[in-house]
Amino acid sequence: MLSPMAAILCTLLLLMFSRSFTSTLSLGVGINYGQIANNLPTPSRVSALLESLNISRVKLYDADPNVLTAFANTNVQFIIGLGNEYLQKMQDPQQAQIWIQQKVQPHISQTRITCITVGNEVLGGVDPQLPQYLVPAMKSMYQALVNLGLNSQVYVTTAHSLQILKTSFPPSNGAFRDDLVQYIQPILAFHAMSNSPFLINAYPYFAYKSDPKNVQIEYLLFEPNSGTVDPNTNLKYDNMLYAQIDAVYSGIKALGHSDVQVRISETGWPSKGDVDEPGATVENAGIYNRNLLQRMQAGQGTPAHPSQRIDIYVFALFNENMKPGPMSERNYGLYYPDGTPVYNLGVQGYLPRIDYSSSAKNALCIFRVLVLLLGSLLFA
Repeated sequence: MLSPMAAILCTLLLLMFSRSFTSTLSLGVGINYGQIANNLPTPSRVSALLESLNISRVKLYDADPNVLTAFANTNVQFIIGLGNEYLQKMQDPQQAQIWIQQKVQPHISQTRITCITVGNEVLGGVDPQLPQYLVPAMKSMYQALVNLGLNSQVYVTTAHSLQILKTSFPPSNGAFRDDLVQYIQPILAFHAMSNSPFLINAYPYFAYKSDPKNVQIEYLLFEPNSGTVDPNTNLKYDNMLYAQIDAVYSGIKALGHSDVQVRISETGWPSKGDVDEPGATVENAGIYNRNLLQRMQAGQGTPAHPSQRIDIYVFALFNENMKPGPMSERNYGLYYPDGTPVYNLGVQGYLPRIDYSSSAKNALCIFRVLVLLLGSLLFA
């Protein structure tokens, strides 16, 4: 029988470990870590939050050295981003190599950087000049990685909105916009050559926002519904996201490629919106992301690609109070900046109140002392 002191020490140890085991279930997805806000927790605290959620894949929109340093010696894999404003400059192979030497090489020995996204939603975007720079910049970045011996660790890609599609339904008829094929064709050739994925940002919410009277919200939220059938394949779709993915695969196939994988670099649902943004509620956001996570944990594929496990990065980790645009843009987060969940995801995360890096050594010392004391009491 344990002595009273040993029992107290056992209780203390259990309390220390309890937070580590509050989330026994991994979310099974990656997370977009946007930082367009002035009230977010420090990166080291975010590192502790993601560890408590068992999230091991993070996508940034830049190459923030503070974030990459805070996640050093963790098991987290990072996608880092090169902003659209750098595309023209990065056509120059020398500039691309300098960028990698400054942004990637100082961190990659301790932080797992696995991907660089060159631009975001360039095709079909607001700047008609940017598309011409995209493929040259991607090639320059890739060649710089080859020159530095990093191309086996880090792949290069870019993320697209679904504005690149001219046809999305039925999924088997999916096709890219005629004016963008001149850019997409060499991008697909690049992906096939470098064995990198084709990334899309897919938001079924936008379909509901644009036509709430005629779009069945249950079909968007992965809730029970009658679904739709592709008349060409007789495949049934019970949600819009999977139909969108297969439409992109069809577009890729129509351009002669069956050797490029599609991945979801962003998807999510806003928890708040303006008066003209129907469906942007906490309830719907919770339903969308809970159902999405359940499907990802089950390792699902799409109806047309059932053996290809869907790969998704949820948007986003935090609400970002300085994002421009409608209210919904500032309310996609799973968490408020103080670490409070916006809604129940079915898993529990923990955001430390103090900077994790500054307290880690002290916590470890306390833990070691408790273990030694407990050992001496048990075996005395």
